[in-house]
Amino acid sequence: MENLIKGILNFREGDFDAHKELFKELKEEQKPHTLFISCSDSRVDPNMITGSLPGELFIIRNIANIVPPFRDTHDYVATTSAIEYAVLSLNVENIIVCGHSNCGGCAACLKPVEFLDELPHTKKWLELSHPVRDRVLRDISENEYEKREWLMEQANVVEQLKHLLSYPYIRERVKNGKMKISGWHYIIETGEIFIYDKDKGEFKLAN
Repeated sequence: MENLIKGILNFREGDFDAHKELFKELKEEQKPHTLFISCSDSRVDPNMITGSLPGELFIIRNIANIVPPFRDTHDYVATTSAIEYAVLSLNVENIIVCGHSNCGGCAACLKPVEFLDELPHTKKWLELSHPVRDRVLRDISENEYEKREWLMEQANVVEQLKHLLSYPYIRERVKNGKMKISGWHYIIETGEIFIYDKDKGEFKLAN
């Protein structure tokens, strides 16, 4: 906690002071251009890896960067409501789903079903990625674990892009050219980002 307190003091005297005019502009409203959906993993920093300033990204974070398929519901839905707000209220122009290397959520999906018995809510949440898991387990042998993990992370991003298009208001905007959606795979240890090429069905290194 002591380091966090030092951090907020350093922020106020450093970064905040350097961007004082920007924060004054942001006082009344936000106008982010991009909805950035990423994993909650502490090693992933959306603003840092994109070089974005405050006010540019509307960020949703959850385990394994999952987008639940659209559905009418009276449940409390954090990710779904945040997507709705970003698109319908803030009018973001882009949506990025960013997975990453060594993702604990994706790795847990590949474990035996009882692996998450002591984390029941996490276990339930990750059911949304079971279709991806089933394909990966079917296509990649168990002695190629690193390949399985890599494919799970990338295929999971592609699955979430499909889920985004189940939202009528997103599908309409994409169809009309008013919105772009993109899937990224961030490699923690190298800083590289691979971007999904829909036409070729593969991730390509951003350069």
